[in-house]
Amino acid sequence: MNHQYSEHVSQRASQAIPPLPLSASQVDELCKKLLDDTEKQSYLVDLLVTRVPAGVAEAAKAKADFLASIVMNDIKCSAISPEYAIEILATMVGGYNVKYLVDFLSHTKYAAQAAKAFKKLILIFDSFDDIKALMDNGNEYAKEVITSWAEAEWFLSRPQMPETIEKIVYKVDGVVNNDDLSPPKHVATRADIPLHSLTMGEDKFPGGINIMQKNRDSGEGTVFVGDTVGIGSSRKSAVNSLIWAIGEDIPYIPNKRSGGVVIAGSIAPVFFNTLVDSGGLPVLCDVSKIENGAKIIIDTQKSEVRNINGKLLSQFLLSPITLPDAYRAGGRIPLIIGRKLTQKAREVLGMEKENIFIKHENVQAKDGKGFTLAQKIIGRACGKSGVLPGETCEPKVSTVGSQDATGVMTCDELTELACLKFQASLTIQSFCHTAAYPNENDIVMHNTLPEYFKTRGGVALKPGDGIIHSWLNRMLIPDQVGIGGDSHMHSPLGISFPAGSGLVAFAATLGMMPLDVPESLLLRLNGKLRNGIVLRDVVNYIAMKGAEHSGKKSIFNGKILEMEGFTSELTVEQAFELTASVAERSGAGCTIDLAQEKVVEYLESNVTIMQSIINDGYECKDAITNRLEEIRKWLIEPNLLRRDVNADFSDELEIDLAEIEEPVIAAPNDPNNTCWLSEHKGVEIDEVFIGSCMTNINHFRAAARVLAGKKIGVNKLWIVPPTRMDMKSLRADGIIRIFENAGARIEIPGCSLCMGNQARSEENATVFSTSTKNTNNRMGTGAKMYLGSAELAAIVALLGTIPTAEQYFRIYNQEILGVR
Repeated sequence: MNHQYSEHVSQRASQAIPPLPLSASQVDELCKKLLDDTEKQSYLVDLLVTRVPAGVAEAAKAKADFLASIVMNDIKCSAISPEYAIEILATMVGGYNVKYLVDFLSHTKYAAQAAKAFKKLILIFDSFDDIKALMDNGNEYAKEVITSWAEAEWFLSRPQMPETIEKIVYKVDGVVNNDDLSPPKHVATRADIPLHSLTMGEDKFPGGINIMQKNRDSGEGTVFVGDTVGIGSSRKSAVNSLIWAIGEDIPYIPNKRSGGVVIAGSIAPVFFNTLVDSGGLPVLCDVSKIENGAKIIIDTQKSEVRNINGKLLSQFLLSPITLPDAYRAGGRIPLIIGRKLTQKAREVLGMEKENIFIKHENVQAKDGKGFTLAQKIIGRACGKSGVLPGETCEPKVSTVGSQDATGVMTCDELTELACLKFQASLTIQSFCHTAAYPNENDIVMHNTLPEYFKTRGGVALKPGDGIIHSWLNRMLIPDQVGIGGDSHMHSPLGISFPAGSGLVAFAATLGMMPLDVPESLLLRLNGKLRNGIVLRDVVNYIAMKGAEHSGKKSIFNGKILEMEGFTSELTVEQAFELTASVAERSGAGCTIDLAQEKVVEYLESNVTIMQSIINDGYECKDAITNRLEEIRKWLIEPNLLRRDVNADFSDELEIDLAEIEEPVIAAPNDPNNTCWLSEHKGVEIDEVFIGSCMTNINHFRAAARVLAGKKIGVNKLWIVPPTRMDMKSLRADGIIRIFENAGARIEIPGCSLCMGNQARSEENATVFSTSTKNTNNRMGTGAKMYLGSAELAAIVALLGTIPTAEQYFRIYNQEILGVR
């Protein structure tokens, strides 16, 4: 172990990153060596203290068992006394150390030290009842612990947010999206935060990580500044990489950092929340006068940004007002857990409500105004009739989705949260991003994540089953709240919020999520679609009407989009094409007004699908069975929530669908760079991709009608159905054979080229795609990507070029509608 570990340390040092945390087997061997009197004992103790992951990792269990054995005199270690062993246990934040510390509260010799350890711990969950029982039986040390929690010593012992923060500016102009901060092609390294951080900005700001590291080494540190930061995927890996560059080490937690300041004119909602959850400080203000390389002062008391000579550069207002508490607690997630612990302890002791933490001001309803649909759904999840914008709440989460591109990170977060049992009624893990071309690490993940989720009461889909959204949509209950680790977790039933892996783990663990209720924007779609105009054209037209092409400004940014009008004519499956696109608009959430009979029809078909999952022997069928019964119960007396007629929206946008006279596409390389088809007619296309969560089985049927009996005119046509059920049906109907005969490349169900983490287009190719995003280098290095409908994609694949509007309508009418 010593030789192998030394080689590993040297190899990582050559990359200027620390070694990986110790594994369980390495901890076991380390502990055995510690029992020998060797010259390396101090080095080995340091490894045990600082290089073992926290929470309920197997390595943490080995560490806790070893230390507890020293305290109980089962073994003797000359380098670690029983007292020192308890000190080390106190640094393990929660998990396997807690049970031993509870036992030591009853040990006369070590009870005082165990009590001292507990005063800084908040991840104790069910052990609270054990400590309360000791207190009720007269254990003074247990009472001391609960009193400390009641007085929030865990919080007040931490330093407050500094009044002033001095840092060197690293500024990136324009839009910095999450693909820039965490490139999809490097997805395999995301769970290894230091290693993955080396890829940050490799295309957008190459060499930036080196400059930030130089600032760290000098002791001055970096503040990251941008015009617009964090749009796109809900990816904690983007925040992790940035915080690794600008944050501070977390004591005793290997390879994780917290804190860091990000200043921007606009920060996407998911990025903002993930940054706060990670202990960072997001500052929204005008950045035009803040120069790259300059040293600045962020004055959190005066809400000013000044240069080192005191000149005012910008002003800001920290929002929400609880940001200083989240920063002090090390993040919003530990703040929430700790506040609940303090509240519970005060209730047990019969104390009044605390006056320790910053409180949100009560939000008052406007006279004569009602609730929107989103406000009603969130309100129901909070046990009341509705919530208001600006209100802080903690809605119950019924459904949690995790996908494999962030799944290992989610497991790391669950482990650190000491989660052994999911409280969310349905938690699902998919393998849609890595099933097609699994590497060695992916294969390990495919074999280990299912068991991890199963032991906590979750459900693991199988590689090849397909896309997480397409499955989750089949398992949702109307008018409930969901959350998922993917930006397209905007489901058509209820309301679902995309989130980083930390918040996903939190919601799965506790069955709730923190939410500062965003404002709602009413998006009313009026009229009828012309023949040949499809929903993807509506998606792109919405972007055209509401977002500038630069991506810097959008009326949708940070708001819940509430869609109604012609949506009542859509099936639930069709509706997802509209709701999923909210991610590219940087919306905080989405609701869609659907006809109740359409929802009933959809749920009835879902009952059959879910029953087949049970029959197919999926693990944790209890979770699926329970969800199946919940859906059946809803179907007995179906009743969808509707918004109040006098609901109060911050903005309204009306779109006349008849205005869409020809297809609308997104031009390279920005999903908001939308324009009319005719503006790019005749552009030669190298590759076409038909797939992603934005497609359903009917898109492939329409595309097949275009290509039946013909050969493709592009170098490559990718066909990737979203689920194995779709693939099975398309094969049975002969649709897949049509694509094969046309010369298409058929991939197993999943995300495939959409993310570009495995399969990729040729370098510098011009691609037409039905995927969700077309940011730089996402699908292929140097690729120019157009986004549009499956119907248009099939026509492009046939012609080899972007058609004129006349060509499009002629082929659409002849081949899809059958009008000759």
